[in-house]
Amino acid sequence: ELEALLLTHPDVGDCAVIPRADDNAGEVPRAFVVLKPGSEGGDGTSDATVEATVEAISAFVEGHVAPHKKLRGGVIVVDEIPKSASGKILRRVLVSRDKEGEFGDHVQER
Repeated sequence: ELEALLLTHPDVGDCAVIPRADDNAGEVPRAFVVLKPGSEGGDGTSDATVEATVEAISAFVEGHVAPHKKLRGGVIVVDEIPKSASGKILRRVLVSRDKEGEFGDHVQER
C-alpha cells in the first residue's frame, strides 16, 4: 500500500518500503526512493533541494495514510532499488544494508 502510494508522487520514480526497528513501536516503515530525473532533487542538485523533496514526499504520504502507517522510519533517497532478475524488490538487501548503517540514522519525521 505504501509503495503504491509513493509511486503516485510526481518526484518518485521507484521505491521500496521496509520495516525498521523502533524502541517505542516495535517496527516503523522506512521508505527508499529513487527520484525521477528532472524532479526537484532528482538531478544531483543540492542537499537542501533533496531534503525539501524528502519532506514533500513525507508530507504527501502523511496526508494519505493512517497515523501508524506514516514513514516514521524516514525517507532515504537512493540511486536504485535492488531487484532480482525477475524484477522483484530485494527487501532483504535493503534491510541488511540498513542494519549495517549504510544509510545512517537520519530520519525525516513528520
